[in-house]
Amino acid sequence: MMNDFYNGFDFACLERQRLDEIRTPFQKDRDRILYTSAFRRLQAKTQVFISGEYDFYRTRLTHSLEVAQIGRSICHYLQHESDFLGVHFYVDSDLVEAVCLSHDLGHPPFGHAGEKSLHGLMNAFGGFEGNAQTLRIISEIIYSDTVNRKGMNPTRAFLDGIMKYKSLFSALVNPSNHFLYDDQEAYLDFIFSGRVFPKDKDRDTFRSIECQIMDWADDTAYSINDIVDGISAGFLTLENIERWGQDQALSRDQSEHLINITRFIRENRVSRAFAFQIGEFIRACHLEKWQNFMSDLSNRYSYKLCIDPEIQQRCKMYKKLSYDLVFTSPQIYQLEHKEDRILRELFTIYFDNYCDKTSTRRVLLPSVYEKIFSGLSDKGQIARTICDYISAMSDGFAIRTYKRLMDPDYGSIIDFV
Repeated sequence: MMNDFYNGFDFACLERQRLDEIRTPFQKDRDRILYTSAFRRLQAKTQVFISGEYDFYRTRLTHSLEVAQIGRSICHYLQHESDFLGVHFYVDSDLVEAVCLSHDLGHPPFGHAGEKSLHGLMNAFGGFEGNAQTLRIISEIIYSDTVNRKGMNPTRAFLDGIMKYKSLFSALVNPSNHFLYDDQEAYLDFIFSGRVFPKDKDRDTFRSIECQIMDWADDTAYSINDIVDGISAGFLTLENIERWGQDQALSRDQSEHLINITRFIRENRVSRAFAFQIGEFIRACHLEKWQNFMSDLSNRYSYKLCIDPEIQQRCKMYKKLSYDLVFTSPQIYQLEHKEDRILRELFTIYFDNYCDKTSTRRVLLPSVYEKIFSGLSDKGQIARTICDYISAMSDGFAIRTYKRLMDPDYGSIIDFV
C-alpha cells in the first residue's frame, strides 16, 4: 500500500479535496445539518405526544426524516411527470432534502405548546416563532461551543427554502405566529437581491418551489401520520371517529375516507393503509408556470406546486380530525399546562439572574452563554439569548433542568447536566 506521503506529496489531503469538490453546495448544506447537535436533539422533542413516553410515537426527528423522504420523492415524481423539467433543468432533490431536514430545527421542547409559551414570554422582545428560530439557528448560532456561536454559512437557495414567512414581527399587529424576527430583515434583502418585496396579504405565501415542496411534504407527513399515532395512542377510536363524523359537514369524498379509516381500524391495517396514501399525496402534485417579481431572476420562482383539490380536502379533514380528537383532549391540555409552567419558570429564573448585574448573579448556564451575557446590557438581547438556550432544550432536558432548579430532593453535584 502506498504511503499517504510520497516524495513530500500528501495524497490523503488531495483525496480529501477531491471528495469535497464532488459534493454540490446543496449536498454540503444537507450534510452539515445531519451532523449538528441541533438536528440530533429533535429525537427528544415532542411531535404530538411527549418524547419518550412510548417508542412507537413519532418525534420531531422521525417526522423530519419522513418529510425529507417525501420531499425527495416529490422531486423525483415531478422530474418524471412534468413537461417543464428535463435532464438539464430540474428541482434539486438534495436542496429539498436539506430544507426538509431543517424545517423543524427551531421548534422548542413540548411542540406547538412550547412555541406558544415562549412566544408569550418573548412578546415584549420581538416574539418567538419556530420558523424564524430555524432561520436564526442556521444563519447565526448552529455551531455553539465553549468559545462562541456562529452559523453554517448556508447557500442563498437553502435559506430561501426554509423561509416560509416573510413578514417582520413589528409589521404585524400582535401576531401569534408566522413572522420573522425584526433583525432578520437583512436575509430578505439577501435572498431577494434587494428587490422591493410586495407588502400585500400574499406576502407570507410567496415561496420558492423548494419551500413549496417542503411545505406539502410536511402537510403530508403530519396529516397522515398524526392519524396513525392518534389511533395507536387510543385517542382515535371507532366510536369517537364515527361520532365526530356525524357532527361534521363532510363532502361525499371526505365521508368515504372517514369510513375507510374505521375499516382500517377494524381490519387492523392502519399503518399499511396510511403508508399507501403517502404515495397518493405525492402523485397529487404538478407544476404550473408562475409570473411574479422574481421569476425573471430565478427559476426557483418560476413555478407553483399545485395539489389535486380532492387530496387537499382529504388533508384538511385529517388535520381537523386530529385536532378535534387528539390535540384538544383533556390529557393533552393537562400536559400543556404543566409544560407551559416549566418553560415560564425556567425563563423567569434565567432572565432575573442575567439581568442582575450585582454580585448576587449566579452561573446557571454553560460557559459560552456566560461569556455572551457578560457583554450584554440590553434586556431584549438577554431575553433572546435565554430564549435560544431554552428553545434548544429537549423535552427531557427541560424537565430535568426544572427539577434541578425547583425540586429540593432532585439533583446532585455530580449529575451530567
